[in-house]
Amino acid sequence: MRCIKRTLAMHTPAACDDESVFYLVAAIVAAAAAAVGWLARPLSPDPDERRRIGAAVSAVDRELAANLELTTMFDQTKQAVTLENGEFARHRTTLERNARPTAAAVAALYERMSATESAMERRGPANSLRPEDRGLIEAWEGDAREVQRSLRAVVDARPAAGLAAVSARLHGRFARH
Repeated sequence: MRCIKRTLAMHTPAACDDESVFYLVAAIVAAAAAAVGWLARPLSPDPDERRRIGAAVSAVDRELAANLELTTMFDQTKQAVTLENGEFARHRTTLERNARPTAAAVAALYERMSATESAMERRGPANSLRPEDRGLIEAWEGDAREVQRSLRAVVDARPAAGLAAVSARLHGRFARH
């Protein structure tokens, strides 16, 4: 039988010789890993938001296709055309909210639209185009095709998973409204 009053040497607390600290640290690490794993699961998109994204991408893609057709007609007839720009203005907020890098590329393309139209209207002798105007028009056409590809990729994008899902969840949870 042990004595009720235990006297420690030099009046110091008992050393932690058992492995309880190791188990405590292991439990904390396991809990943190489980929380990160739970947050990292694929982020399922809202069906209504996916429908809005699909409609916005389709509308802007059709408008870009029409503008590319108009620039093709310009190449054939050398008659200046007016490019369409209404659909992007209508769907800009949806694209910026859900596809920020692609929306920035589309916005940059639409900002250069008036310069492209002006280049189509400028004429030299015998209805010719200056080389810098032709380069501007062709660069706009190439960028429009690239933007179309990136827009179509937005619709086919897989849900965010891993660290992207953790970041999106935490950003959405602590966002200031």
